[in-house]
Amino acid sequence: MLTARAGAALLLLAAIVNGAAAVYRVGVGRADCTGPSVEITFMGYAQLAQRGAGIHLRQYARSYVVEDAPGHRFVFVSVDAGMMGHAVKREVLAVLQKKYGELYTDANVIVSGSHTHSTPGGFLMYLLYDLTSLGFVSETFNALVHGIAQSVIRAHNNMVEARLFVAETEVQDANVNRSPSAYENNPPEERAQYRDNVDKGLVQLQFVSANDEATVLGVINWFAVHPTSMNNTNRLVSSDNVGYASVLLEQEHNPGALVGKGEFVGVFAASNLGDSSPNIREPVCEKTGLPCDVLTSSCPSGAGVCFASGPGDDMFQSTAIIAERMYRAASSLLADPDRRREIKGRIGFALQYVDMTVAEATHRVEGTDEERRVRGCLPAMGYSFAAGTTDGPGAFDFQQGTITDNVLWNVVRDFIAEPTPDDKECQAPKPILLATGRARFPYDWQPKIVPTQVVMVGDLMIAAVPGEFTTMAGRRLRSAVSRAAVAAGGPEVQVVVAGLSNMYSSYITTPEEYEVQRYEGASTLYGPHTLTIYLEQYGHLAAAIVRNETLDLGPTPPYEDDKQISLTTGVIFDSHPLGKDFGEVKVQPTGRYERGDTVHAVFIAGNPRNNLMHDKTYFTVEQRQRQSKQQREDNDTWKVVATDADWETRFRWERTSTILGFSDIEFYWTIGPNVEAGTYRIQHFGYYRYILGGIYQYIGTTNPFTVG
Repeated sequence: MLTARAGAALLLLAAIVNGAAAVYRVGVGRADCTGPSVEITFMGYAQLAQRGAGIHLRQYARSYVVEDAPGHRFVFVSVDAGMMGHAVKREVLAVLQKKYGELYTDANVIVSGSHTHSTPGGFLMYLLYDLTSLGFVSETFNALVHGIAQSVIRAHNNMVEARLFVAETEVQDANVNRSPSAYENNPPEERAQYRDNVDKGLVQLQFVSANDEATVLGVINWFAVHPTSMNNTNRLVSSDNVGYASVLLEQEHNPGALVGKGEFVGVFAASNLGDSSPNIREPVCEKTGLPCDVLTSSCPSGAGVCFASGPGDDMFQSTAIIAERMYRAASSLLADPDRRREIKGRIGFALQYVDMTVAEATHRVEGTDEERRVRGCLPAMGYSFAAGTTDGPGAFDFQQGTITDNVLWNVVRDFIAEPTPDDKECQAPKPILLATGRARFPYDWQPKIVPTQVVMVGDLMIAAVPGEFTTMAGRRLRSAVSRAAVAAGGPEVQVVVAGLSNMYSSYITTPEEYEVQRYEGASTLYGPHTLTIYLEQYGHLAAAIVRNETLDLGPTPPYEDDKQISLTTGVIFDSHPLGKDFGEVKVQPTGRYERGDTVHAVFIAGNPRNNLMHDKTYFTVEQRQRQSKQQREDNDTWKVVATDADWETRFRWERTSTILGFSDIEFYWTIGPNVEAGTYRIQHFGYYRYILGGIYQYIGTTNPFTVG
């Protein structure tokens, strides 16, 4: 007698052989994972002064569960976060396994960070990455774990029969290569295969109801662009351009629902975005407006830093423009079923940990038959790492493209951890600024052991990579995985790169790009052949999936949770001026507004860190709903039309007296063109902490005001 699992597998196989539609079981889920919105440094630009002061757009985790037979499934999660940490994924799996046993494992779950640079840091548990956040921040870590796990649980509980489709298009004027001189160092014959020096393609995986082809459950869009439209002066938590594109797509397919609500779940996930910038205007010198030096991205003395921006007049407008271009491309694919192809076939997955410091691979020089064995190195950061990028320039006098060292900085480096002659030779031509692989105090500065993972569904393979692949590195990876699958006896496969997945290990360039030592090359941890090792390893994973082989897990990353140091203090207490109270409105909205105006209100507040308000909101914009003309105003109801997750709303928190514990929250609502005329109010929901302990809720409400 057939088991349920075997029976389902045979039915699926029969459907594939007969060319019929392949029916999977699919669940989609979304959950709020917003971290502490104030007082915590953002992860991405490494600017200690860039500490949160409010919310522009909330963070969400979006999950997709796909099953081809009972108990045989994979999960893809995209998270509005700078990247993903190994410990975060480990704790998410602990939550899921406590609830579901071994249904969800390290091998069949991918957790990918969107790479927004405007969300709180302190969750990676490696010193260099958490340094600007003053170490480990438990609030950030726990918010991510809770939100990611909750999104998977919701997807698990929503599983229905569905069909899968893939569609592709191009997005123009949404990204440029921020290190063109490095890209140009790749072989001419290789570059000639591609029209652009950055990937313009958007790949969309669609989940469509098996019972109603018009019902799309959700989509994953992979597009290579840095979420750095919000620059390093921003202090509001924001999911940036890809996050707003996700919101726009979900608003289209969840009509009438508030942001973060609704059954359709759509996301724009990270791909090989390493050198792909949304700041599409030419980089210029800050004080002169003249072009920067192409090779070093530097400016003459007194001309300021070199930075790129655009296409808008400010970072908010630029974020909206890039988001809308991505959203329109994705929306057009969903609107045209003729542009998609159906996925039919089994699910497979493989994961293996690799110690990159001892790994070896065979390197073939591009365009030749020359082969040689190469190895990885202990992690190290080059001088150009400190120069930053045109998206966010660094400090001091560092320049991109630096291939010589400096005696003074070497003294500083050696005081922290001195590289050996072998380290220097292995990393050459990178001049080592930080020998992070040698630094162990108080715990590891950067990872040495990394997860590599591939998931297959039908003829689509998702290569989950633990870092930022550049454009050409991603292209080589897709080719290597595809070739390996065919060589193993499998079908021709389409490969997508899922960037910043499962762990963060900085950048991955081609060996040729590494030679130029732009920011990306200087941040390629394991030496010039980091990519070479990955190409061989991911080909190995793809072949194992095709052959249905079980791989050894490999060495696992060290457990260092107990070594974490945090210099971030919690909220000690909140207070309010004498004769006032929490929630009291200091600045009321004016009586009347027109569409396009911005409503402004100020409340006496507690610290937002007292409660992160997951799946809730610090503010609501509410419209009066009168049941009849005869009813008194006291009996009117109020409908929520916007929250702190909306693009049109922002709030800023300010500590007005540290000693006395006073603080204010400013709330802004820009009235959109489609807002109905009527009477509105703003409500603020907050919590305050007494010095003797205890957290208490308060609510503040503005006077009503009219629109239109």
